[in-house]
Amino acid sequence: QPVVDSQSETLVSFEALLRWNNAEHGSISPAKFIPLAEDTRLIVPIGEWVLREACREAMKWPQHVRVAVNVSGEQLLDGNFAASVIGALSATGLAPNRLDLEVTESIFVRDSNLAQAALEQVMALGCQISLDDFGTGYSSLGYLRQMRFSNIKVDRSFVQGAATGNPESLAIIRAVVAMAD
Repeated sequence: QPVVDSQSETLVSFEALLRWNNAEHGSISPAKFIPLAEDTRLIVPIGEWVLREACREAMKWPQHVRVAVNVSGEQLLDGNFAASVIGALSATGLAPNRLDLEVTESIFVRDSNLAQAALEQVMALGCQISLDDFGTGYSSLGYLRQMRFSNIKVDRSFVQGAATGNPESLAIIRAVVAMAD
């Protein structure tokens, strides 16, 4: 999924999206298979595979184009998370500044100290960290003070509302931008 700079309209990155096409059942929604993978902890090896493949694919792109990869809470809280990021970067040769790891607010509810420590380790490598789907039920301003996110991605419901002129959605987006600044 491409990410384009809204002012220059130039391509800046791609977000890696995981899809499952099953021979027997056809296309299976991530809304169905990701929770199952998380419950069974298969999300950790799946996430590591996605990370490696996304980095490998990004090596084919121009040097200024980054790749964003969603990281599950199970994956982030796994003790080998930083090592898996280092392994993916080393195996593919991708520069750390071209990797953007996307996390959701829910990871801070489970174990905010461990999550923050893992994110700080990969930030120290030069990777970007984005807060994905901001405003979807776990909103807390405390971790916005503690973490330095490269990007804050406002939940699409607010963006869609703003596009239709909804004053509440516009106010929320303005407030998030002000907090990010």
